[in-house]
Amino acid sequence: MSIKQQKKVCIIFLLIALMMSCSKSEKKIEESIPKEEAKKANGNNGLSATGDVVGQITVGYQGWFSCAGDNSPMGTHWWHWTEAWQQTPTQGNFHIPSWPDNSEYQKKYNTNLPALGNGSPASLFSSFDDQTVNVQFKWMKDYGIHTAALQRFNPTGIEGPIRNAITAKVKTAAEQHGIKFYIMYDVSAWVNMQAEIKNDWLNLMKQYTQSTAYAKQNGKPVVGIWGFGFNDNNHPWSAAVCLEVIQWFRDQGCYVMGGTPTHWRLAQTGGDSRQGYIDVYKSFDMLSPWMVGRIGTIADVDHYAQYIQNADLQFCNVNNIDYQPCVLPGSLQEGQRKHGDFMWRQFYNLTALGVKSMYVSMFDEYNESNQIAKTAATQQDVPVGLGIKSMDEDGTVCSSDYYLRITMDGGKMLKGQIGLSPNRPTSPQ
Repeated sequence: MSIKQQKKVCIIFLLIALMMSCSKSEKKIEESIPKEEAKKANGNNGLSATGDVVGQITVGYQGWFSCAGDNSPMGTHWWHWTEAWQQTPTQGNFHIPSWPDNSEYQKKYNTNLPALGNGSPASLFSSFDDQTVNVQFKWMKDYGIHTAALQRFNPTGIEGPIRNAITAKVKTAAEQHGIKFYIMYDVSAWVNMQAEIKNDWLNLMKQYTQSTAYAKQNGKPVVGIWGFGFNDNNHPWSAAVCLEVIQWFRDQGCYVMGGTPTHWRLAQTGGDSRQGYIDVYKSFDMLSPWMVGRIGTIADVDHYAQYIQNADLQFCNVNNIDYQPCVLPGSLQEGQRKHGDFMWRQFYNLTALGVKSMYVSMFDEYNESNQIAKTAATQQDVPVGLGIKSMDEDGTVCSSDYYLRITMDGGKMLKGQIGLSPNRPTSPQ
């Protein structure tokens, strides 16, 4: 065999070895942390002292529903309730795979959807109504949720005015019920983000840090930035741009939480993270990797806890970063919830790892059927003929507030107020 042929064979073997290493399961990911660093991290249950995000349950809060007739800046739009916002909800124009329990809202808006199974009209709430926000923040208080991360998407377009208005309503409700809140910027598809996010903070959002209800950590107002480093066209910024924005907020005196790709630690090799972003992730005060769409079974939950989140926690402890993994109830419509066992397993696994803080995704995300807010309990409570699953979808009767109660018990276990147990203490009814 010639030297040229030998080199060719070597290259082929190297390529095969590389492909095999890339196709392996994540069971070896924990090895990305040197053993001496892992040893150093063991027993270090976090870095910052308990504040308004560290040591707490935080929920992501959308507050993004409007209805024709609610006098909101969206006018006649059914914001986020329908595919075509300008049209009233009908059987062919409805965007929500889960139906809310609307019984506590004083003001509701009629749709053109079929009646509920119990014969009542299919009416919906608007997040623009003060009473709606008040009810939802009262639920947070009643069920032991400490902090709400108010999602704020690009505010320069059509949605800006209603988002501004709802921020003010959130402040009022949070102050009334003793809930902390902070602004979480979701930068997805925000073209001129680098300049506009600073202007928005200085001119509109920074004022809210004066509220007694605004979340503080380590004495600093909390701000979230969700979306840096995702490897898709909606998050195109260079690492340098992301670092500059994070440092700008830190220079403003903020504690900066980052919502990151699930596999952020693999930023050197890619995955759902852009390559070369590890310094971006290290620059955050807190990291919260996204988990929606990544786990759907209890086996998935166990796998990620053992091979991903364990190593995440170790890395964060070594690098002086607070760690706030996601906990999600699962998609009700896709049958992931297992009458609470799916969510409880996440609370149990993460508490057992020594995690101090958790982020529940999400509070009112009826759009993805991933909400913990009160939800239709039976088929008597949903519109007929739409195929929407109710809380009893797997044959176990569950109250509409069941996932709020699971979240409350998960928070108690996180804080050591009840014992660590793999068995869910929460009754479905």
